[in-house]
Amino acid sequence: MLEKFIEYLRYEKRYSQHTIKAYEKDLVEYFDYAEVFQDVTNSLKLNFQQHRHYLVFLQNQNYSNRTINRKVSSLKRFYKYLLSVDEISDDPTAKLSALKFEKKIMIPFSKEEMTRLLDNIDYGSNFEGIRDKLIISIFYNTGIRLSELIGIQISKVDFSNSQLKVLGKRNKERIIPLSYHLTNCMKSYLSLRSEFQITDNEDVFFITKKGKQIYPSLVYGKINYYLSTVTKKVKRSPHVIRHTFATHLMDAGADLNSIKELLGHSSLVATQVYVHSSLVKLKSIVNQAHPRAKKK
Repeated sequence: MLEKFIEYLRYEKRYSQHTIKAYEKDLVEYFDYAEVFQDVTNSLKLNFQQHRHYLVFLQNQNYSNRTINRKVSSLKRFYKYLLSVDEISDDPTAKLSALKFEKKIMIPFSKEEMTRLLDNIDYGSNFEGIRDKLIISIFYNTGIRLSELIGIQISKVDFSNSQLKVLGKRNKERIIPLSYHLTNCMKSYLSLRSEFQITDNEDVFFITKKGKQIYPSLVYGKINYYLSTVTKKVKRSPHVIRHTFATHLMDAGADLNSIKELLGHSSLVATQVYVHSSLVKLKSIVNQAHPRAKKK
């Protein structure tokens, strides 16, 4: 049933490979638990109370509440699928509740830090240097997700209209405008890319020196390395640059709906997290400008 579920996610739900692997990993861990700790080879026989014990087991493994909630979400989705295909008549996970956790406020990079990152670092004039700087530039100039950047296709770049079509979550396509400078940087990169023999899909935009499509750990490593040279912030990832993109747009007066469309959010609820950063700036302005405000 796991194989059928994975096929369902891949071909019917059309989830990304990264998401599918996360589901598979969570469920394999769950099956192992059922066999070892509950002595059940068929995990579908576990009842609600045994699933509650599974939550306790995960907590004893020192997983964070956020991680446990993700694993439970994978489990609930799996049982919901089983119910839909009549493999089970009752869902023992239906009443499992998510654990509470504190939402951590993501701290964006400052404009000064991003300026140093893109203008003051010598990336080199070789292929990898040009590629790495372009990767960071695209993240900051478009706010796209890591999976969207890795999946960029040459055929989806419209140089004449300076726009890029990306495939987001749930296979939703959206068009992102590109600046004149960024478009020229992408053209320069492609001229260097043409010198390599492509061993993967010819339409893949970003490749390694071996002609293969770039992969998440490569991008994470590059982002972390270059950001470490301009900031002391601990969290250094593509998602923080995406957060920075949205925050800087908010600070400059962009409306929430426009940011929502650029980020590819399905609702404003997901986008409203970026309002917090702008409120911090507004509070600072009030404290500095209002005659009755306490100046500290």
